[in-house]
Amino acid sequence: MSQGPRSGLAAVSSALLAMSRHLEVRDVLKTIVASARELLDAQYAALGVPDDHGGFAQFVVDGVTDAQWKAIGPLPRQHGILAAMLREAKVERLADVRTDPRFEGWPSAHPDMSDFLGLPIRDGDEVIGALFLANKNCEKPEGGCGFTAEDEELLSILAQHAAIALTNARLYERSRELTIAEERSRLAHELHDAVSQKLFSLRLTAQAAAALVDRDPSRAKGELHQVAVLAAEAIDELRAAVVELRPAALDEDGLLATLRTQVQVLDRAHTARVTFAAAGFRALPAAKEEALLRVAQEALHNALRHSGAEHVDVTVNRRGGGAVLRVTDDGSGFDPHLTRRAGRHLGLVSMRDRASGVGGTLTVESAPGKGTTIEMEVPGG
Repeated sequence: MSQGPRSGLAAVSSALLAMSRHLEVRDVLKTIVASARELLDAQYAALGVPDDHGGFAQFVVDGVTDAQWKAIGPLPRQHGILAAMLREAKVERLADVRTDPRFEGWPSAHPDMSDFLGLPIRDGDEVIGALFLANKNCEKPEGGCGFTAEDEELLSILAQHAAIALTNARLYERSRELTIAEERSRLAHELHDAVSQKLFSLRLTAQAAAALVDRDPSRAKGELHQVAVLAAEAIDELRAAVVELRPAALDEDGLLATLRTQVQVLDRAHTARVTFAAAGFRALPAAKEEALLRVAQEALHNALRHSGAEHVDVTVNRRGGGAVLRVTDDGSGFDPHLTRRAGRHLGLVSMRDRASGVGGTLTVESAPGKGTTIEMEVPGG
């Protein structure tokens, strides 16, 4: 921190804050590498996350252009200095990496590197990555390394926080995977229950129609009409399930376009009129948009499956720096207090959990015969 304690502390603080802003593993890796290279004023930086097969599951670089990276070729294996860092879990500070006896060369398109500083990223006793820098932007002492003991100490601090950020990102991605698996399991169960019942009724009604067609054609005609009604209801159930199972295109289309598309499909699939409107909305972090989408889906599911509503309206509006989602129906309504005491939550618990999980709030307004309004508000940032 040769620039002085104040500027050095500010640089470290900026690097740590940058790492804490990201939840996706790939974004965390990129931020760690870019922060390390900038903080220590190096020409190149890289971070490798090892796999169990002698290679790297992920390898992120900074200071190398996309064209250069493509020309270098396949990801490196766990050999040479990288393997030593992973195996021995110790810092490597070298005046010239090319003269080290463990150096095994690099591809022809690889940039030339000399002075080198690398260290493992550890989570407890487990080595979860190798972070290294090359070519310090400074005057090198004769036969010495441009990276100093101070640089080594600074990179060690950064690596400790990188381990926390990387572990948190992995836990976040794992939790998302579990959430998706749980939702698919729930949908599969609902699909099985709802559609199986419809198909069973359809089969019995068709059998009754077949038995009546000769002796009582009029009643048989009525049974066949019921077959058509049950078949249409089964199709509605399937369509609704497909909409929920389809991955939300939040990354590509954003919340508004994704919600608008799903509302349009539900409007076609159900007898109820389903509408969508938005005003002043600004894009939010991915986790908040996903929470808004999932709450909207759950509220729509309740309104279309349980309330007998003729109209369901979905709105998303800006509120301060955040947003408010409102799903309103003119259905049968219910007493939220009685529902809670009876243990029939209609998904309200999961909706509240989603809202609180992103720092938001969820309110429910309903009464028997008065319809229902679900409102979720999330802050900005």
